[in-house]
Amino acid sequence: MTRGKWWLLGAFGALVAVTWINPKWPAEQALHSSLTVVALIALWLLRKRLDTTQWAWALLFLALHTIAARWLYSYVPYDDWTDALFGVRLSEVFSWQRNNFDRLVHFSYGVCLTAVLRQRWWRSLETVLATSAAYELLEWAVAMTLAPDVAEAYNGQQGDMWDAQADMAIAALGALVAALVTSLVSYARRRSPAAATR
Repeated sequence: MTRGKWWLLGAFGALVAVTWINPKWPAEQALHSSLTVVALIALWLLRKRLDTTQWAWALLFLALHTIAARWLYSYVPYDDWTDALFGVRLSEVFSWQRNNFDRLVHFSYGVCLTAVLRQRWWRSLETVLATSAAYELLEWAVAMTLAPDVAEAYNGQQGDMWDAQADMAIAALGALVAALVTSLVSYARRRSPAAATR
């Protein structure tokens, strides 16, 4: 383990600790956090294969997920945050009828997983779509297994019957954006004068 990875892990651990101060919904937050534990175990097992940059991308996604888990995705107070910082409420600016923090997290999943995988764009897209579908199936299993109010709190659909499809599509969009940016940066590096003189 490099020093950079330990710093990243320490910063993430501090964030997790802060999100568990006086939790409003401890059982539901713990249910969301169980997937974070699985991801951290996977990161630890792959610690020799992943460099510090890949760890940073993975922990960025887990940080967003951890913040969302604190407020069950549906109640993340981003309007209050942007109002306090910039005097603007995003829901009013964009006429949003729902809390869209979950959309940000799904988009970041596509971006971050693509950055971690460093594969050809279609393989990243396949992986993002497959794992997103698996997650949505897990949410469906939760909905079928738990009491309706607990299932709704966990799934955070907010009355959107197309929530699962939208989440997968937004994750795929994130993967495509990350792949496009990576391709453009790689192309620009190959075309730079410094690369031509090597």
